[in-house]
Formats: sequence, C-alpha cells, structure tokens
Amino acid sequence: MKGENPIGQILEIDRLIHEPSRLAILTILFGVKEADFNFILRMSGLTRGNLSSHLSKLEDAGYLEVKKGFIGKIPNTVYRLSKKGRKSYESYIKKMEEIIKKRK
Repeated sequence: MKGENPIGQILEIDRLIHEPSRLAILTILFGVKEADFNFILRMSGLTRGNLSSHLSKLEDAGYLEVKKGFIGKIPNTVYRLSKKGRKSYESYIKKMEEIIKKRK
C-alpha cells in the first residue's frame, strides 16, 4: 500500500500546496489573521503577476477567502485562509513531518 512507506506518502501529498510559491503564500497566511496583496508580495518575494496567478489557483481551490475593497480611492484586496485552506495546510504539514520522521 502506497501510504505505508515514505515514497508512497510523497505521492499522496497535495500538489497544489506543495508548489513552493503556493506553499510560501499559505505559510504566510497561516501565521496571520489576514493579509493584503502588498504584504504577501513583500513577504513572498514573488512578482505581482506570479503572486496573482498563485493566489487565483488557491482561491479557485477554496483555500482562500478574498475581500476586495478600497483604502480611500486605492483598491485593496485582503486574503485569509478559509477553513478548508487551514485544514489542508495543516494536513500537508503533518504528512510532511510523518515522511521526515520515517526517513530518520
């Protein structure tokens, strides 16, 4: 059974989260209540276009909640992990920890 060994468990990893840029975004959002686009941009080091693309994929998967508004006349988009996103991220981290422990 593939889940019983570390290699099999790697094949069961959530590939949407495992992509480095999306993992970075989720890690940033896991540590805060919510964050706006510019905060995530600064913290992640991604380009605007790259960040926007990854945020869209995470939103489409239901991992993010998005709130669009304005600060004065300037558009502002705020992101937070949805319940599904938080649960999926925690599951991903737990699975990675299990794989690492089995490799020692």
